[in-house]
Amino acid sequence: MIMEGKKVVLGMALIALGFTSCKSEKEAEAQKTVETYVVYVDSLGNIPAQDAKLNWEVINASYEMRTSEADAALANLKNAEKMQERINASRTKYAELKAQMEAEANKVAAATPNPKQQLRNALFGEGKIGEDMNFNWVNAANIHSVYQQFVHTAEDNKDKYSREDWDEVKLMYEALDSRKNTVEKEGLSSEDNRKIAGLKLKFAPMYTLNRMGAKSSEMAKAKE
Repeated sequence: MIMEGKKVVLGMALIALGFTSCKSEKEAEAQKTVETYVVYVDSLGNIPAQDAKLNWEVINASYEMRTSEADAALANLKNAEKMQERINASRTKYAELKAQMEAEANKVAAATPNPKQQLRNALFGEGKIGEDMNFNWVNAANIHSVYQQFVHTAEDNKDKYSREDWDEVKLMYEALDSRKNTVEKEGLSSEDNRKIAGLKLKFAPMYTLNRMGAKSSEMAKAKE
């Protein structure tokens, strides 16, 4: 009976030792996970800004994954509160870096107009027409020159425009025509009206033919 008692005690001791060992391994692994997270965030500050911008999606995805792992690791740590503070500090550090990247991206976006805006700038002049499609600046005194610039710019670039470009050109053309209806009531001279009519006659077939050509070209490329 004594021997059996000793075996039971020994067995319980081994089980306890096993639990302790297992717990120590989990804690060590959890500690390592948090440390890796902290080091990773610190290392992001050493990446050149240009490289960070180019690879931001990959960086952000890796950060999210490591953050989740670090948060989960806290459950296996005795000093969870202290480690939580380290994680929070790294979160703050990352948030600052992210804000910096977003500010840089916004600055570049503001300095570089989107393709549609670039097209509008060419057709009407820098910054004359924006997303609001406001044509109030077009009046009886300048509407002929506006049509001239529009039609001549379209003619000069007709071989470069894509189908989408032509769709945008048509949209702008129709908006300009709508403005002309208003300007006619505000004293548009018959001479300017006649010249505009000539420009409109020039634009209509140019638009039809070149948009069809652009569409055919895009379909041929798609088949390749």
